[in-house]
Amino acid sequence: MVVEENKPLAPFTTFGIGGPARWFVEATSEDEVIEAAGWAREQGLPLFVLGGGSNLLVADRGFEGLVLKVGLKGIRVYKDHPRSEPGDPWGYDVAAGEDWCDFVERAVADGCSGIECLAGIPGTVGGTPVQNVGAYGQEVSSRIGSVRAFDLQDGIFRLFLNAACGFSYRRSRFNTVDRGRYIVTRVSFGLFPGGATTVSYPELRQAVARAVPAGREPTLSEVAAVVKQVRQSKGMLLVEGDPDCRSAGSFFKNPVAEEAAVRRVGEVAGKEPPTFPAGKDQAGWVKIPAAWLIEQAGFSKGFALGKAGVSSRHTLALINLGGATAADILALADEISAAVQARFGISLEMEPVLLGF
Repeated sequence: MVVEENKPLAPFTTFGIGGPARWFVEATSEDEVIEAAGWAREQGLPLFVLGGGSNLLVADRGFEGLVLKVGLKGIRVYKDHPRSEPGDPWGYDVAAGEDWCDFVERAVADGCSGIECLAGIPGTVGGTPVQNVGAYGQEVSSRIGSVRAFDLQDGIFRLFLNAACGFSYRRSRFNTVDRGRYIVTRVSFGLFPGGATTVSYPELRQAVARAVPAGREPTLSEVAAVVKQVRQSKGMLLVEGDPDCRSAGSFFKNPVAEEAAVRRVGEVAGKEPPTFPAGKDQAGWVKIPAAWLIEQAGFSKGFALGKAGVSSRHTLALINLGGATAADILALADEISAAVQARFGISLEMEPVLLGF
């Protein structure tokens, strides 16, 4: 284990913002995860686990503790097992430090369905169960079989089957009731060889219809390619040199509201807001697109407040216009949230993790 001191964190984030970590370790094995956690405990240091940095805003003063970057690599594929039946999923056991985009490409190349709509999402595999990453009608929770994680409290590894992970919209036990307790080291997925594509989300369905000849089903690779095109059109695909990419993707979660609240929003806006289902575990509730609320509150694409701004392609992404500080980003976020709350009575919840504040 190599411990570095005063390590700049901005280069490890898609925002490109933030001060240094007082101490920094990149763990490439589970043994190094144990060693780093033990060292932090002995030194009395707070510990933060860093993945791909795509959903992170670091304070300008940095972090006075140990940042542990999870760099574990490796993918094991189980195509069959003693009790397998035709149509059973393949098991993918993936190390937490693997790049998520690369893993999606691997699954699509293998002809396995289940995560093709999650193409182009930046970050690492280990971060996906924590946030229950989802997009365009798919969530990782529907395909995760288990999560292996190191328990910082008890000093042992635990295996959580899907039902024990507490998954819901952008939530899991790892970012709610057990926030900061576990370090994810491996995630298993069940994906379907030769399975049908998932094209249920209206925006994606329309984009696929434009890209694929009528009368035939799109392939997994075609769906994944269209998803990436849609993400790029919104500035949510990491492309070198694209200023709209200096963000953490969606900065606000889509709020979940009851029908009465939706009616009030429509009355205030003078038009019915777009909605989509909140999920099978939230009957009677719907999601209202945060981007629509932000626009109706007076913030258009390209809006700027100092060196922080709203993406020129999607109002849900806040961006670093160049030289922005974490304080600049939060000032803009606060102004947007206050405007939405004042007009519609709906609170916006930030999606990125805040470190060092």
